[in-house]
Amino acid sequence: MLDEPTEIHPLFEGAPSTTEFKKLRKRIIRQTREAVEQYGMIERGKKWLVCLSGGKDSYTLLAALTELQWRGLLPVEILVCNLDQGQPNFPATVLPEFLEKMGVPNRIEYQDTYSIVVDKVPEGRTFCAMCSRLRRGNLYRVAREEGCSAVVLGHHRDDMLETFFMNLFHGGRLATMPPKLVNDEGDLFVLRPLAHVAEVDCEKFATAMNYPIIPCDLCGSQDGLQRQQVKAILDGWEASSPGRRQVLFKSLTNARPSHLLDEKLFDFAGLTRPNPAEDH
Repeated sequence: MLDEPTEIHPLFEGAPSTTEFKKLRKRIIRQTREAVEQYGMIERGKKWLVCLSGGKDSYTLLAALTELQWRGLLPVEILVCNLDQGQPNFPATVLPEFLEKMGVPNRIEYQDTYSIVVDKVPEGRTFCAMCSRLRRGNLYRVAREEGCSAVVLGHHRDDMLETFFMNLFHGGRLATMPPKLVNDEGDLFVLRPLAHVAEVDCEKFATAMNYPIIPCDLCGSQDGLQRQQVKAILDGWEASSPGRRQVLFKSLTNARPSHLLDEKLFDFAGLTRPNPAEDH
């Protein structure tokens, strides 16, 4: 794509012209395209509900998908949705004004899930689980109302790593956020096109583009979250051994059931020797 005044999408107007930023942008677009193709996300001619929270990750998601669409590499219709959950002091006009200025088709949905979460979650407990469940239910509803085939989320590589270790440390299972799944009702895909993109790249990109970041003051303000603890561990590993996160992520794409202990994934009891030596 040539960034000429008549050829550039408004989302990329004012993009830095530095070599460093161009490399960053190219890397994010390439990794997003790789994930979209590798995990078979495209259904040609369908509509995607792309969720925009106002954080760095969802802005990066929107920009990457828009550029792929702009290049003719993503033959789907994009509808952006922001779910205003009724949090106190939430700047409700920021995203509608931004999306209108950018010419991005959108739906702003207001549902006061904040009051429900605050009322139902016991003091001292984190809000994340219930908040996520309520948000997900509303997004599925909006997707159905808009005729979308998929709900598209901005979770990146580091989110997937952190979820893996949270499940490992606290859930006793080997699992993470999949890049593509079908919801429980069986009528919608849930897609994560940033599966290969590093969080630090999302942060650098959204900051360089000067997108209007809206912080999450509901769960992000609570101390002692398991995710923050895991993030600190990964930060420490990365500091002592640069590139560790990428190696860990690669392991999620290279599972060997025969070298684990789950008999549901591998038939240990039925394992035979193709050429057994004569038994004595």
